[in-house]
Amino acid sequence: MNFRNILTVAATAACLLGSAANAEERIITVASTTSTEQSGLFGYILPIFEKDTGIKVRVVALGTGQALDTARRGDADVAFVHDKAAEEKFVAEGAGVERKEVMYNDFVLVGPKADPAKVAGNDILEGLRRIAGMEADSRPAFVSRGDKSGTHAAELRYWKAAGVDLDKVKGPWYRDTGSGMGPSLNMASSVNGYILTDRGTWLAFKNRGDLKILVEGDNRLFNQYGVILVNPEKHPHVKKEDGQRFIDWLVSPAGQKAIAEYKIGGEQLFFPNAKS
Repeated sequence: MNFRNILTVAATAACLLGSAANAEERIITVASTTSTEQSGLFGYILPIFEKDTGIKVRVVALGTGQALDTARRGDADVAFVHDKAAEEKFVAEGAGVERKEVMYNDFVLVGPKADPAKVAGNDILEGLRRIAGMEADSRPAFVSRGDKSGTHAAELRYWKAAGVDLDKVKGPWYRDTGSGMGPSLNMASSVNGYILTDRGTWLAFKNRGDLKILVEGDNRLFNQYGVILVNPEKHPHVKKEDGQRFIDWLVSPAGQKAIAEYKIGGEQLFFPNAKS
């Protein structure tokens, strides 16, 4: 065998080995929220899932609205988000197969320790009314994600329920970032303003400056997370079996235990509540 033939055989063997390795590697794409990523939850539970199943997970972290749009286009195998109404619509329109509840935490209203709007307490609607009721020239900053995320959708619901017409009262005080939870918290810290955040990301957030939790404990601040398999009938390339394996693991005793065990400073960030 001459040298050229040897090179050809070697190259062919390398291609075959590479193809075999790629065939063996199992990877799914999960479109999820910035809160599951930035809180550190995925960094904790995904290695456990991979060890249990051999399946790797690539996370695309976006606001819930964008995550569902990504899944709707077929650019993900699974959606793991936190806006029940949007999730149910996603399934109803045939983009997803089934919605399963996984875990919950809560939203909190964070603001400057001096609390110039006097929002502190356990009533989110009254807190927002007090911010909007201040004189426009002295109204403190309020930072909104403005990104169609689950958190942004919740914020808009609270303003509406509080009887505040944002379109009428919006001004320089209302800072719309169009960004994820982490960058939005950074802006709130820099301008010493108010912001609605999920508790998990807040607990993981380090650059707090003069901010603290001011409103918590209101039942309306409940924050449920759900997981949905992208419909393989609409997108045949969806990795149905491995995507379903991830969903089944999340709601299994093993997955629920992993979620419950993730803590920061001894405080649990998410509370599993999958239905048996």
